[in-house]
Amino acid sequence: MRYTKVYLDAITYELPPVVISSSELEDRLMPVYDALHISGGQLEALTGITERRWWEQGYELSEGAIAAARKALYAASLDSKDIQALIYAGVCRENFEPATACRVAAGVGVNPGAAIYDISNACLGVMNGILDIANRIELGQIKAGMVVSCETAREINDIMIDRLLEEKNMALFTTSLATFTGGSGAVAVLITDGSFSRSKQRRLLGGATRTAPEFYTLCRWGINTEDTKRFQSMSTDSVSVMKHGIALGLETWKEFLKEMEWDTEQIDRIICHQVGSAHQEQILKVLGIPKEKDFTTYEYMGNIGTVSLPITAALAEEYEFLQPGNKVGFLGIGSGLNCLMLGLEW
Repeated sequence: MRYTKVYLDAITYELPPVVISSSELEDRLMPVYDALHISGGQLEALTGITERRWWEQGYELSEGAIAAARKALYAASLDSKDIQALIYAGVCRENFEPATACRVAAGVGVNPGAAIYDISNACLGVMNGILDIANRIELGQIKAGMVVSCETAREINDIMIDRLLEEKNMALFTTSLATFTGGSGAVAVLITDGSFSRSKQRRLLGGATRTAPEFYTLCRWGINTEDTKRFQSMSTDSVSVMKHGIALGLETWKEFLKEMEWDTEQIDRIICHQVGSAHQEQILKVLGIPKEKDFTTYEYMGNIGTVSLPITAALAEEYEFLQPGNKVGFLGIGSGLNCLMLGLEW
């Protein structure tokens, strides 16, 4: 896939106020650690995550998305009526219906003729949303659209901690470990045809995607039924996700370089979906990317699902890690398994 007139005019975010350290989570899990003879400090040692953020109890997802959206409009000096498509792309949504995008669109005040809808594809949602709007722009259907997302990890963490305290089971602890890496946050990506800004930066050039849907069972988050009880749960085979995810990433990377007509040395910077230290080390090694070309946030934000990659890009720009003219790769992966890589000129 290639694009000729698509720009990311703004990438903005909203951070939750509650900071939760890995040691705080382990303090709550200490009866489990004692029963299973697990020493403290394992969560940070295995993932490299020191802390993550949570929203306050009862905080609505749409509020985080609206806050990030308003920042994007302000940053790009756009009126909300210029938005002709608004997509909410989070794993977490407020209801089965209506689309959470409707609440966000009402809060922002988009064009009455705008397309408004949710999409869902695990941690790839925002990147898929960017492509949806990019396609509309490339076809000449719209001039501007926005992708928003707000993720929350507080509730599923509380649920899984309670289950572990009740069951104290090693198998459950192993499949719950990835749950405790989860963070929270909101993001907005404003995509246009470049006609709203004098300085045309962050140009989307193209990308490539590959899938391995046979591994759809490796990471699941949803509602389970057991003995007539219905409860929310999350289960991840972290070892298999790593193994097959890295293999899929390599396959996608080769296709990405071919599609973009780039080689690894030409790429100045990469922004990856943030999982943890082991994933970062392995994917960089397999793809042959020097560590100094990568920017990370997982250490203090954890894995924020769909928000991880775009918020990392926004922070990388704030810290001047991303510079105008850089060739930048967005490397995304989500349970399913799905992989999507985008190439941009910053």
